[in-house]
Amino acid sequence: MNRIGLGCMGMARRNEESSIRTVDTALDHGVTMFNVGEFYNGGESEIVLGNALRQHPRDKYFVSVKFGALPSREALYGVDMNPFNVRAHLTYSLSRLGLDYVDLYEPARMDDAYSVEEVIEAVNELVKEGLVRHVGMTECTAEELRRGNEICPIKYFEKEYSLLSRKMEEEDLPTCRELGIPVVAYGLLGHGLLTDGFATGERTPHILPFLFRPEDMEHNRAIVQLLKEMADGKGCSTSNIAVAWVLQKNPDMLAIVGTTHPDHLTDSLKALDITLTEEEMQTIGEIFAPGRVRGGVLPKMRYKNGRFLGFTSE
Repeated sequence: MNRIGLGCMGMARRNEESSIRTVDTALDHGVTMFNVGEFYNGGESEIVLGNALRQHPRDKYFVSVKFGALPSREALYGVDMNPFNVRAHLTYSLSRLGLDYVDLYEPARMDDAYSVEEVIEAVNELVKEGLVRHVGMTECTAEELRRGNEICPIKYFEKEYSLLSRKMEEEDLPTCRELGIPVVAYGLLGHGLLTDGFATGERTPHILPFLFRPEDMEHNRAIVQLLKEMADGKGCSTSNIAVAWVLQKNPDMLAIVGTTHPDHLTDSLKALDITLTEEEMQTIGEIFAPGRVRGGVLPKMRYKNGRFLGFTSE
């Protein structure tokens, strides 16, 4: 499997034509993992992805689906991890995607009202029936991942990871390597900060307030500018070198790149052709050493009976 997968969060009816061309481009370049959530754009992302994949042989692509987050028109308002409802979530996804099975099925969040064992066992029942090929987990703690893996083999662990957000290195990555579970990393561009546009001040990404405070932007920009200088010297973009560093540091990791534009995808794939020297790897690691960047760590969200309880540092 190509080490870069396509994130489908942005796919919707408004950009369906471009999204379908992006899927075609991905497959043409050997990208076979398509990462989607049943709740992305209220289900539209699954519909568009399904329309794009319909013309391709089923054994040529791998579809990963997150389930259980509850969307409104504005934002997510809770989760549904009731084990009794997991089958219904999958049924709707299969219908929107136009598929008989999904390759990877994973709970989007855990809910304190239900044990990890209950939720993962409900997914595993769908594996036994052939409706799901593999079970995944995302945005859970290392301890929850261990417990899930005791119920059935966890195929992939999905979580945010980038030069700006390296908290996964503390406990999650060591646990995954101990258990032999590959990581699927998303958010590799730090929500738009690890780009040429942010480094030069030409673009200010939309920042989630609980990730980065406005007063920290100039501090972080100065750090990203150092990465841009290195990228300029190698004839690539800041985002290319940011992705290349993650992949080279973690040979067992896959990276999700989200886009609905074919050109953006082909540019992202250039990261696969970049080789960083040992000295460059060390320098980049030191520039973005944990604690140097202000903000950037996505707090863990806790839920109970579907309702958002708040953030925790776990």
